[in-house]
Amino acid sequence: MTETLIPPEIAGWFAGRGWRVRRHQAEMLAASDAGRHALLVADTGAGKTLAGFLPTLADFCPSRGPPPEDGLHTLYVSPLKALAHDVQRNLVTPVEEIGLPLRIETRSGDTPADRKKRQRARPPHILLTTPESLSLLLSYPESFELFRGLRRVVIDEVHAFATGKRGDLLALALSRLQALAPAMQRAALSATVADPEGFREWLAPWGEIDRVVLVEGEKGAPPEVEILLPEQASVPWGGHAAVWAIPQLYELIKRNKTTLVFTNTRFLAELIFQQLWDANEDTLPIGIHHGSLSKEARRKVEGAMARGELRALVATASLDLGVDWGDIDCVVQMGAPKGSSRLLQRIGRANHRLDQPSRAILVPGNRFEFLEATAAKDAVDQGQRDGEDFRPGGLDVLAQHVMACACAAPFEEKAMLAEVRSSLAYAWLDESVWKRVLHFVATGGYALEAYDKFKRIVRDKSGVWRLTHPEHAQRHRMNAGIIVDSEMIEIRFRNGRSLGKVEEQFAAGLRNGDTFRFAGMDLEVESLKDLELIVRAARSAAQIPSYMGLRLPLTTHLADRVRAMLVDRASWSRFPDDVREWLEVQDWRSQMPGPDSLLVESFPHAKREYTVYYTFTGWNANQSLGMLITKRMEERGLMPGGFVANDYSLAVWGLRPVEDPRPLLSPDILAHEFVDWVQDSYLLRRAFREVAVIAGLVERQHPGKRKSGKQVTFSTDLIYDVLRKYEPDHVLIEAAWADARARMTDIGRLGDLLDRAAEDLVHVKLDRVSPLAVPVMVMIGRESLPQGAVDEELLLEAETLAGAAMRVERGDDAELDV
Repeated sequence: MTETLIPPEIAGWFAGRGWRVRRHQAEMLAASDAGRHALLVADTGAGKTLAGFLPTLADFCPSRGPPPEDGLHTLYVSPLKALAHDVQRNLVTPVEEIGLPLRIETRSGDTPADRKKRQRARPPHILLTTPESLSLLLSYPESFELFRGLRRVVIDEVHAFATGKRGDLLALALSRLQALAPAMQRAALSATVADPEGFREWLAPWGEIDRVVLVEGEKGAPPEVEILLPEQASVPWGGHAAVWAIPQLYELIKRNKTTLVFTNTRFLAELIFQQLWDANEDTLPIGIHHGSLSKEARRKVEGAMARGELRALVATASLDLGVDWGDIDCVVQMGAPKGSSRLLQRIGRANHRLDQPSRAILVPGNRFEFLEATAAKDAVDQGQRDGEDFRPGGLDVLAQHVMACACAAPFEEKAMLAEVRSSLAYAWLDESVWKRVLHFVATGGYALEAYDKFKRIVRDKSGVWRLTHPEHAQRHRMNAGIIVDSEMIEIRFRNGRSLGKVEEQFAAGLRNGDTFRFAGMDLEVESLKDLELIVRAARSAAQIPSYMGLRLPLTTHLADRVRAMLVDRASWSRFPDDVREWLEVQDWRSQMPGPDSLLVESFPHAKREYTVYYTFTGWNANQSLGMLITKRMEERGLMPGGFVANDYSLAVWGLRPVEDPRPLLSPDILAHEFVDWVQDSYLLRRAFREVAVIAGLVERQHPGKRKSGKQVTFSTDLIYDVLRKYEPDHVLIEAAWADARARMTDIGRLGDLLDRAAEDLVHVKLDRVSPLAVPVMVMIGRESLPQGAVDEELLLEAETLAGAAMRVERGDDAELDV
């Protein structure tokens, strides 16, 4: 791992630019020379991508002998099409300046059909693609010859998708590639991997971790992270948009050359962009970038940023995985970052150079978000990362992969099982589950096997599976993919009058008879059918809060840090006076929610009885818990009125006080109420639609036409009803349940919370609202309004609540029930 490993052609190119080959770049080349796979974890700006490609460039250097034979040498896989195009631009420079005989091309859904066909017949030396496009390539008969000589796969930003379904698809593709090209080396790159050992195991064939070298990058300049505070006011009690900061943010943009402003939702991006334009007295060029914009609009903005024409860009996670723009002086995070790795990724967009500190400013929307921002800043300062855990691979993804392999050529059942098991995601797969998946791909399942359209593959007597008809290959390639767009649900009265739209994630959690508030009205659900939520005016006040905007989950790591901060009273001295006073009065009047206990507070307010659970499990889990607790309260005659949730707490109200919250939180709630809720609501139906599309049971496209979202939903609803009635143990029902538990309701975190409640629950009874309860209480009745639109109204409501919460009286002795 010394400079002598570097071919003189490459060393000379580095020297000519005044650069040096960094240690981790040389170690990636050394790992390749030793025949090892490698995981590189290095800061943004450390030259990770070049390090990943260095073995490829070295193979084509004349000093290393004759060049490799013509054909595909290296495959580069990234989670974003834009990232592949950016890498192509940056990779062409060293190839051309060194004079290497290398052809580099990209392949994605945007690539013209004639070029795709030519790439299969005469591939470039380096192909830059995505997991979905790679899976499609593997479905062609030419894939055997195309990948036979493949030497290397480079997976960029591996943390962004390895733990999800796109990671499952890529893991299966890697297993197939390894079978086609046994000498193929794997390399993965990331700046924010929290669990390097877990990613090494994911990357290794058969999970043999010792075959993967962990390469850690040279440390760069530590990032400079600040938290922006109001200049002439207090940190807000409630809200998420942080529109209070617009004047200060505009002054910041004026002082910097280019500022990148991140938000957590697309709606918030639009709001902040509009607020900045309203404040833009100097008509500075300010742009916006998010996934709902057209491809042309996004490319136009990306080009303007690359040319240095914008002074500021408001963006969402669409730019997390950084296009390389070195002239960004400052990154601003509006609202809480929700995770230290996500924050590090976004901070890395500034400067994008290892030897210069990236500068970032966090803008909290409320007091809890200030604590979260402080926790995130501490984590970044200490170099601590977080991320999602690995989970078993999805059966719907496996079914799609099986069909892709059958499109390429007949396959032998046992050999394919061994190949699939070589990936960590599917190492758990036993023969019984494998046979169920094959039976589904072959027939659609027992309840559907009478229909010819579901008969896609057939097995001969020797155990070899093949397509039943060549047309299934075309249909598979038109419909394969992992990303299933979430639909907007139209809310209508039975007479056809439309009230507006809500996101499907909200509507899916509703049951017939549930009441919710939308557009200032209390509504009762009659049915959800074909992307229409049919409602009537409710006879009583709504129980369930509606909402707009998908929400990023709060990581367990940051939640634990905030809880630890709340009981570390010595650390409060570094907080602003108003935040410190907020915590001190909470400590005086009630209790602090610690890391190992669950604090529950009960108090009367405005002729209702409130119970607030300080869970710190994230909004998704809290929303699910609210549905379950109100159901259990109904059964116990506590007359619940409704609930509201944020990332940190859940507030539930009713007409009768909760004297003891323990029975409401017993772990059997996940065995009884949870199962009933998921089955009786539309959650399982929605999950089934996604897995049915991914597994190929329902097709979105046919030659010459594409199904609308309503048509797809109609088709999957019909099949779902048949399977629930006649084959409830169908493999896709099982896959839908796995999704409903993990992604849609966050049941894992709920289970941890209930275990904590069983061991150490602290119940405090108060005579009025507590200081910590104010941020969640001010959102009651306002969740269905756009974030930001309610912030001014929240300020007025918060002041009234805060006045009661922060009042310290001589007789303020809380009743403690431990």
